[in-house]
Amino acid sequence: MYKPLIPLATSLFLAIASGAVLASEDDFSQPIKIGSNTQFIDGKNKTALYKEDVLITQGSLLIEADEVEVIASEGSGREIFIARGKPASYSQTLEDGTPVSAKANEIRYEVINRTISLAGNAELQQDTSKVQGDNITFDMITEQLLATGGSGEDGEGRVTTVFTPETIRKTSKKQDKDSEDNE
Repeated sequence: MYKPLIPLATSLFLAIASGAVLASEDDFSQPIKIGSNTQFIDGKNKTALYKEDVLITQGSLLIEADEVEVIASEGSGREIFIARGKPASYSQTLEDGTPVSAKANEIRYEVINRTISLAGNAELQQDTSKVQGDNITFDMITEQLLATGGSGEDGEGRVTTVFTPETIRKTSKKQDKDSEDNE
């Protein structure tokens, strides 16, 4: 019964994944900047903890969180950033100008692997498509996205993918423009 949906879902995942790769090369050549109200750095163990209104930027890549733990024990360029919040958020602009955004209770950014992993109430949105699940991992090198649901009852815990048809999107944009013109 669900076999006809497999090619459709695979196409969505590949479309989302291939678009995000376009954003990465210029962004990944930029320095990573972290701002926060409080920071604690442990030089011996090569870790850091940033708290209160944390903002990470790298080119167009933006991560906002309540706190971020940085693990740099593997050396420069191999840092792991673990952002936590209610929710933490990620956004990036692709080379073609299309925005991609995500939110989750925890966002793990692995610099060397170029992956973003979302855990807890995870949601990734690009253009007219949205994927929701308990965990979403996005690998920008292999252009693959994996979303998993939790163990819930009555349909909870399942992965949900929403496709918005182009006609709805155009109508919505026209209505937004018309309401702006009337103000």
